Amino acid sequence: MFGRVLIANRGEIALRIIRACRELGIEPICVFSEADRDGPWLKHADEAVCIGPGPAKESYLRIDRIISAAEITNVDAIHPGYGFLSENAHFAEVCRDCQIEFIGPSPEAMAQLGDKIAAKRLAKQVGLPTFPGSDGALEDPEEAMKVAREIGFPVIVKAAAGGGGRGMRIARNEESLRLGLESARQEAAAAFGNGAVYIEKFLEKARHLEIQVLGDKHGNAVHLYERDCTSQRRHQKLIEEAPAPNIDPAKRDQVANAAASLIRAAKYSGAATVEFLMDRGADFHMLEVNTRVQVEHPVTELVTGVDIVKEMIRVAAGEKLPFKQSDVRLKGHAIECRINAEDPDRNFMPQAGRIETFAAPGGPGIRLDSHARSGYRIPPNYDSMIGKLIAFGPDRTSAIARLRQALREFEIGPVKTTIPLHQRLLETAHFVNADFDIHYVERFLKGE
Repeated sequence: MFGRVLIANRGEIALRIIRACRELGIEPICVFSEADRDGPWLKHADEAVCIGPGPAKESYLRIDRIISAAEITNVDAIHPGYGFLSENAHFAEVCRDCQIEFIGPSPEAMAQLGDKIAAKRLAKQVGLPTFPGSDGALEDPEEAMKVAREIGFPVIVKAAAGGGGRGMRIARNEESLRLGLESARQEAAAAFGNGAVYIEKFLEKARHLEIQVLGDKHGNAVHLYERDCTSQRRHQKLIEEAPAPNIDPAKRDQVANAAASLIRAAKYSGAATVEFLMDRGADFHMLEVNTRVQVEHPVTELVTGVDIVKEMIRVAAGEKLPFKQSDVRLKGHAIECRINAEDPDRNFMPQAGRIETFAAPGGPGIRLDSHARSGYRIPPNYDSMIGKLIAFGPDRTSAIARLRQALREFEIGPVKTTIPLHQRLLETAHFVNADFDIHYVERFLKGE
């Protein structure tokens, strides 16, 4: 096992990794930007090294500075968390060249599965259901038109690299496809340094499901079943739950086992998430693979009893997964709300500034993953998420009831947060009855 691990991240995920390290007897080391100099999580690290100014491109995205921090603190490994450099294959390769273990997949596995086109090809080989669409990147608009005519409009243009809704355009006719192809290519190049795009059939009404998988360096891969991430706005997830409601268990098991086969075929070690859209006929279609720990990993931890972050560290250290597929059992239901420092009444404007009041909820089955507290000043430089509130219960109804009460108890001020929005969403018949699709939150916000 590692003696010292550097955490190349910030906020709640840095604190989450610190906790896992402590349980494993590992000394956690943090890096931080000047904007995070007073970050509450830093006091829980054994050492903390400043790596640059507030903007991420001058600190958390600087591979050279992170490697320097790792070398001067004499760490054995680096955990990238999520975001920033977590899905950067070059960073993983630099870590390997410097003889520092990257807590995640090999650069080769990350590159293969992180590229949506390559991942789709491998998925077809192992029997995962994929969307009809182009077999590779598209450069010629006429080639795109030919594919679109074959599969039928509407279609969606997608970036081969990256995520978060960037480099994506929905096209309902040939003219919008021509415009969308070029604008998506430009956006993808600017955001990810890779302008490759492809097209797939677009589902008007779909649910967003994902399969959590863990792999080790000994060829083993085990799935931890699915999460439902349908509640989202502009491709950004708001509420996640496990297990997914109203899913055929036999079909779910078939897809989950195929997802584990995909990770195994890629010789992948660490945590990975295989994402899908499910159509109205309950058929799955693979979207992409996320080659890192997910924001929403706590709901899976609560229903399976598996500590995903600790297992990532263990398999990076060369250990085998301590359980087989037959050992994984689902118990109860968990739902997570992302608490963002945003004002939903002002088009979700980010809310930087000082938190004066922070009263956390409690009670049976309540988990809060957050770095925020009274007196913490939210910097304007990073993602607006300041915490994740998760409720666990014996069934979905009890989990919803516990989450509603926890949201009532949760007090944060004077900064605005998404807590009131979550309170309203959890009362809607669409959510309560799991009668929703990926656009229902946006329809709700429009009053439809």
